[in-house]
Amino acid sequence: MNKRGVLLVISGPSGVGKGTVISKLFDMDDNLYFSVSATTRQPRPGEVNGVHYTFKTKEEFEKDIETGEMLEYAQFSGNYYGTPRSAVEKKLSQGKDVVLDIEIQGARNVKRLMPEAVLVYILPPSIEELKRRLIGRNTETEEALEKRFKTAYTELHEAPEIYDYFIVNDMVENAAIKIEDILEGERCSKSAMQEVLKQILEEAENLA
Repeated sequence: MNKRGVLLVISGPSGVGKGTVISKLFDMDDNLYFSVSATTRQPRPGEVNGVHYTFKTKEEFEKDIETGEMLEYAQFSGNYYGTPRSAVEKKLSQGKDVVLDIEIQGARNVKRLMPEAVLVYILPPSIEELKRRLIGRNTETEEALEKRFKTAYTELHEAPEIYDYFIVNDMVENAAIKIEDILEGERCSKSAMQEVLKQILEEAENLA
C-alpha cells in the first residue's frame, strides 16, 4: 500500500544557504522528489524542459492560474514562476515526499490550499552572519544587498505566523539532519498514517 507522501515547503532569506541544505537533504533521503517550477521565461543555455523548469507560454500559465493548477505563483521581471499542482499531487499519491523551495508568500498560499503541508523556515545563526554570507558572494550592489537585508527582516517578523518549524543553519549537515528528523516525525503522524490505520482496522474486523 502506498502511504501518501509529505509535502515539505522549505523557505529562508537570501544567503541563508537554503539550496545547500536541500542538496544535502537529498543526499540523505532517496524518497524525496524536488518540485520543478514552471516559468514563462525563455530557457537559458543548458536548461532542460522538465528538469530545470517546466517552460510555458504566458497564455498557458495564465490558464493554469485560472483553473487552480498553480499552487503558488509570482511575477518577476515580467515573467511568471509557479508550482504546478498536478505534478505535486501525483508524486504525493505515489508515496513520495515532495520538497518545494519557495518564498514566504508562496508558502502562505500553499498552506492555504494544502493545509497538510509542512512548512520549514531556515534561519541564519545571526543577522551579522547572514550579511557576511551575502557580502561574501560579491555578486550584488550595495543597494541590492540593503534591499535583501530589509526583505529578510520583514520575513523574520512574518514567518512565525506561517511556518511550523524553524531550523538554524549553523552547519549544513546538522540543518539537513534536523529537517530529516521532522520528515520522519511527519511520516508517522496520525494524519499521515490514516489510510494505513484504516486498512489495518478493516483487516482486523474481517478476522473477527
